[in-house]
Amino acid sequence: MTDHTPNSKVSRLEVVSTGARRRWTLQEKQRIVAESYGGPRLVSVTARRNGLSASQLFTWRRLAREDRLSGDAVPALVPVEIAFTPAPASTCTPQPPLSTPAQRARIGIIEIELSGGGCVRVDRDVDAEALQRVLELLRRQ
Repeated sequence: MTDHTPNSKVSRLEVVSTGARRRWTLQEKQRIVAESYGGPRLVSVTARRNGLSASQLFTWRRLAREDRLSGDAVPALVPVEIAFTPAPASTCTPQPPLSTPAQRARIGIIEIELSGGGCVRVDRDVDAEALQRVLELLRRQ
């Protein structure tokens, strides 16, 4: 029987990193899938040779049969242009008061006046991180 004490301390802990995740192009995936069909029991051998798991290769084979095999998605970049126009003292126009406090609470519009005279209006459900990035960008301008 093994003596196990719950208060034993680990004297050494080694963490092994597998490194970055491999990104496969569509051509690489197609080549590996075609190679795996070369003979019986070639899936495991082909997977090991190319440094991936057999289950991943089986998934690629299924996607290829369904004509859904694709390469790694390339991030799409969209050009953005920020143009500032001189604004009067305040570009925030007052909103007409709503009829009841319950309606005002339900809408929950937040108005942020910027030092340069601009105004940002958001509702209470705004993504805080996105709003922070927008305000930080506007603050730098």
